[in-house]
Amino acid sequence: MLENFHDFFIAPFSDYLFLRRALVACLSLSLGCGPVGVLLVLRRMSLMGDALAHAILPGAALGFLIGGLSLPAMGLGGFIAGLLVATMGGAMSRMTILNEDASFAGFYLISLAVGVLIVSTQGSQVDLMHVLFGTILAVDTLSLILVAMIATLTLIALAMIYRPLLLECFDPGFLRSVGGRGGVYHFSFLILVALNLVAAFQALGTLMALGMMMLPAVSARLWARHVWSLFAASSIFALVSGYFGLLLSYHVGWPSGPSIIFIAGLIYIFLLVFGKFGSLQQKRIYA
Repeated sequence: MLENFHDFFIAPFSDYLFLRRALVACLSLSLGCGPVGVLLVLRRMSLMGDALAHAILPGAALGFLIGGLSLPAMGLGGFIAGLLVATMGGAMSRMTILNEDASFAGFYLISLAVGVLIVSTQGSQVDLMHVLFGTILAVDTLSLILVAMIATLTLIALAMIYRPLLLECFDPGFLRSVGGRGGVYHFSFLILVALNLVAAFQALGTLMALGMMMLPAVSARLWARHVWSLFAASSIFALVSGYFGLLLSYHVGWPSGPSIIFIAGLIYIFLLVFGKFGSLQQKRIYA
């Protein structure tokens, strides 16, 4: 029994270096993407996060054409593209009658189209699939270091701007009344979102990068109440999704990225029904 348990749950990671690297990448992503995803949910910016996830595609595609399957090259290009879209989307929402979400939607659709055109015309079908869906099993040492650095930077930055960021999230009017620079914290948060999407890009591609950020966050919303517990729950759910997604990919032969998001989706559906706060079961009990 114990031998079967070891063979199924532990042996794949002890026997294969690429799986260990993928698991460490999932740990780093969960630490960075978990809290950022929670803040996206609390700030009602989930769809804006989706827009940024797609907006990194043209920059990542250009980085791919220049440096090949290099996370630093694709990551730098994706970050610049995401930051450009975030800046332009925010600026246009202040200079025109468009709301911020509508402005972001317009720019991200243009970015998505340009990115697909770049990869499909300058690369191959395999290249396009890699950029869109990623492969966490191909994470090398340099990529792993970069993902870990982004996670570390995210945690340090959130610790430094935690209070004003929450104030800007829940009561921006009060923050303005006491002289707080809400716009600065908002833009800083968008930078953190773009950085973590770049970190998730190598593992999950542009189409699923947001999944590691949003599905654990909305699941945490059904399990915890306080912000710190939401952060912890979201990171734990992300790590669990990564671990069991990699096992599913290894034993069944499914692609690693979709397997991870599939497990995260199962956790979300389970908590929709049996979660501690606001789930279908809780609504039925108090109805």
